[in-house]
Amino acid sequence: MKGFVMLALAIICEIFGTTMLKLADGFTNLLPSVGVIIGFILAFYFLGLSLKSIPLSLGYGIWAGAGTALTTLIGVIIWREPFNTITFISLFAIILGVILLNSSSAPINEKEPSNV
Repeated sequence: MKGFVMLALAIICEIFGTTMLKLADGFTNLLPSVGVIIGFILAFYFLGLSLKSIPLSLGYGIWAGAGTALTTLIGVIIWREPFNTITFISLFAIILGVILLNSSSAPINEKEPSNV
């Protein structure tokens, strides 16, 4: 459970850092530029902590997928970036990919071979 809390913090920090990246305007605005650095340092720190108890493929997949999807939504809401059918299908594909990756990481309940 702690791993997923750390992963959630990593996602929040990554979204913050990426949002600040837009506001930094090519690193010409000081405060947003500092926000980028702090956001990404914390994102990787928390991601690293989460990977102590979550498999790499699952943790990174969720981090990257959720970060991409939520950052896209922030772009649509805050900066009025276009949201159309392709955007919707792309977000759906990201979410579906994370769900499938998560289900592929679940242990398979196999029956013990019988000794006949």
